[in-house]
Amino acid sequence: MNISVVIPLLDEEESLPELSEWIVRVMKQHQFTYEIVFVDDGSKDKSWGVIEKLSAENSCIRGIKFRRNYGKSAGLQVGFEAAEGDVIITMDADLQDSPDEIPELYRMITQEGWDLVSGWKQNRKDPVSKTIPTKLFNWATRKMTGISLHDFNCGLKAYRKDVIKSIEVYGEMHRYIPVIAKWAGFPKITEKGVVHNERKYGVGKFFGMERFVYGFLDLLTITFVSKFGKRPMHFFGTLGTLMFAVGFLTAAYLGALKLIHVYHHVPARQLADRPSFFIALTTMVIGTMLFLAGFLGELISRNSPVRNNYLIEKKTV
Repeated sequence: MNISVVIPLLDEEESLPELSEWIVRVMKQHQFTYEIVFVDDGSKDKSWGVIEKLSAENSCIRGIKFRRNYGKSAGLQVGFEAAEGDVIITMDADLQDSPDEIPELYRMITQEGWDLVSGWKQNRKDPVSKTIPTKLFNWATRKMTGISLHDFNCGLKAYRKDVIKSIEVYGEMHRYIPVIAKWAGFPKITEKGVVHNERKYGVGKFFGMERFVYGFLDLLTITFVSKFGKRPMHFFGTLGTLMFAVGFLTAAYLGALKLIHVYHHVPARQLADRPSFFIALTTMVIGTMLFLAGFLGELISRNSPVRNNYLIEKKTV
């Protein structure tokens, strides 16, 4: 199979027939073998009924329905697990991403040898409440990760099959798939300018300052997890050891100073009267706690069986 198109969605019943028809038309024009995997993330409207109808009419269309809303990352992860194509294309279900971009994305993966091609919405059709936080988020991500993409959160992306079968997307990490892919050993990442259409049906699901706040927190998370997720002791243990050493050396110095004063019969302040002594003790305690946190983190990271455990209500054959 040439292409799997993975589309996570939430309450997009109006756009699904038009979107699927558009994708099928592009696939037939270019003689691709394909599948379309719709992942219904707990929609409250009639989206699942539409997917069942489309699947009955076209055997290349498959559907997966979550029992409740888990988020876009969960939808992508389950879609990735189900995908069978050599190249996986992801896009949003709101018709703002154009299926006409698929042939060129496919060519860039198969002929130019890229691991991941990310769409770049150079002329966004979104409101200011969405574009400004996105620009700040993209700038911060470029600075922290060293990956030169203009639009990390663009839903339209293409992946070589090995990439999506080797990474894990959970929580709200869908924005950082290029970062996850790079740190998983797939550094051939580029971008392509893509058409961004105005939303035709319904309303967007994620606006406002929360977009910036969540994006920033997720950036800190993915940076830490990518570097220390499999070895938390390297972070907490190192920091804890340094803090304990500083506290211990300070306390030892104060204790030695006290003994010297006693030996020479020089009046000196009691250790209990020195703020620096209590600061040293506090530093030692915090250092010990950080070291233990790293140890516990190591145990947890090696024994996490439910990271991607999602309840699936239905599947189409």
